[in-house]
Amino acid sequence: MICTQCGTQNPDNGTYCVGCGQALQVAPPPQYAPPPQYAAPAVDDEAKDAQDNKIMGILAYVSWLVLVPIFAAKESKFARFHANQGVILAIGELAIWILQWIIGRIFPYHYTSVFTYTRGPVYGILSAVFWIAQIGLYVLAVIGVLAAIKGEKKELPLIGKFKILK
Repeated sequence: MICTQCGTQNPDNGTYCVGCGQALQVAPPPQYAPPPQYAAPAVDDEAKDAQDNKIMGILAYVSWLVLVPIFAAKESKFARFHANQGVILAIGELAIWILQWIIGRIFPYHYTSVFTYTRGPVYGILSAVFWIAQIGLYVLAVIGVLAAIKGEKKELPLIGKFKILK
């Protein structure tokens, strides 16, 4: 420690100058400032939007619950992106249900023997096709939910390019 009055070098733990007897002023400890590389990173708007609306993104893939993010998160680009894909999946589900109903009316049950009713092989083949299509929609919904959980805006295969919601 150096005396501000006479400039004499003093021991670090001294309270008075050994040269002039003046009271030594103890400098306050230096304030810690984190280095710039440890400063909090700036949060971009897309990441914040994705974080704030993950639940809405997930709900978009749960059949008709797609209406929740459409009306509750109108301003969120993240929720709108996932709601758009959810609407396309919901339309696909509705189309499959309607086609199954129509096919069921075209091929009614027939009595074939005691306690046995059938609709014929064409109905069976079409039912299998609809069943596979429905499983495909479920797989796409799971892919969409996983992307929403991760906070990603990932286009789904086959339907990702279609835009219904703006």
